[in-house]
Amino acid sequence: MIAIKHQQTAPATLSPSKILLFDLGLGGHHGNYIRYLIEYWIAKEIPGKVDIVVLPQFLQFHRDVAEAIPIEARDRLQIIPLKSAEAAPLKPRDTFKNRTWRNFQEWNLMCRYAQKQQATECLVMYFDTCELPLTTGRPAPCPVSGIYFKPTFHYGSFPGDHPSRKEIIQRWRERSTLPRILRHPQLKTLFCLDPSAIAPLKQLNPQAEIVYLPDPVEPNQKQDTQKLRQSLNIASDKIIMLLFGAIDGRKGIFQLIEALERLPRSVSQQLCLLLVGAINDADHQAIAPRLEALQQNSIQIVTKYEFVSEGEVPQYFQLADLVLAPYQKHVGMSGILLLAAAADKPVLSSNYGLMGQMTQEYGLGIEVDASEPQEIALGITQFVLNYPQCPGDAAKRSQFAQEHSVEDYAATIAQHLYIKH
Repeated sequence: MIAIKHQQTAPATLSPSKILLFDLGLGGHHGNYIRYLIEYWIAKEIPGKVDIVVLPQFLQFHRDVAEAIPIEARDRLQIIPLKSAEAAPLKPRDTFKNRTWRNFQEWNLMCRYAQKQQATECLVMYFDTCELPLTTGRPAPCPVSGIYFKPTFHYGSFPGDHPSRKEIIQRWRERSTLPRILRHPQLKTLFCLDPSAIAPLKQLNPQAEIVYLPDPVEPNQKQDTQKLRQSLNIASDKIIMLLFGAIDGRKGIFQLIEALERLPRSVSQQLCLLLVGAINDADHQAIAPRLEALQQNSIQIVTKYEFVSEGEVPQYFQLADLVLAPYQKHVGMSGILLLAAAADKPVLSSNYGLMGQMTQEYGLGIEVDASEPQEIALGITQFVLNYPQCPGDAAKRSQFAQEHSVEDYAATIAQHLYIKH
């Protein structure tokens, strides 16, 4: 069993501290992770000051984060966007070379702001960007903790693992660098979102503070989705399949389209494919004619190619009959699995890595080899032929969502982040 039940501990006395939260990401989980911590710190009246360093565009994407800080708390909770001159030189994450350069750029910015704000501790919200700086022994002005998203060195223990040469090299690289990272004198707490990685990480350094952090999801309150369905002009007799988030190759959009092209008409005519999320111009141009052809084969296609505010997200999952997650070699946890579970909706998920393990263990739905369009097609056909019977295990889905509560996420960080006495 992968699941590790979060154990609440008695609250310790917390020393007033100056915490620097550092996150140069946009969209997805980035806003929610910070908002949950803000709300928890305010509700629990945790002492100290928190400075939150983000990209200049952050508040455009995550306006709700700023709104979570009441006026009376702004002397101790402050969002600090980077200056334009600081953000402009940041490299895109499009190549290995640029990602490496970007990671050192972010480390230097974190250190600069930690020193400027006189931080007593840094929490890096995406710790994976710190691996190379820590491996090379780069110093920081204060202790550093972080949230580790994508360990893969332990994936060989998963049933049916068949790593490519690239994956073998990546796992070797992690096994080589992680011991040095875990021995870095300024590494305080490593929060890891993958419960199956906790024991292997501790074997690399039993003295390091390595803590399982539940990836948080808010409860999905039941609401009427009829207005949303009507606004999207989805036919009342269609089975809705939702692909949510960035619409790109990483999410398996091309394999999904090929799978839909292989469906018999008796299956496809029952379906509506709902695509919700941003898409770049190149991918849009590549898939548009194929989607149009699918519509002529009687699959209804509905697209909403834009960023959806956090408050709107749950209703799309409630509207769906099947949530699609045909990710291509995705590493780590997936918020899509959590959102689907919170809405009590089944998924069609990749069987790779942690996603596959969680889908199987918690009865979240159907697992397929997402690299094979024919396997996706068979999974969709299986779902349609058995509809409205729902695949998976409703009780386990509910358990999965409950084990990833916002309260447990925020409490875990608070219990380990501050200097206790």
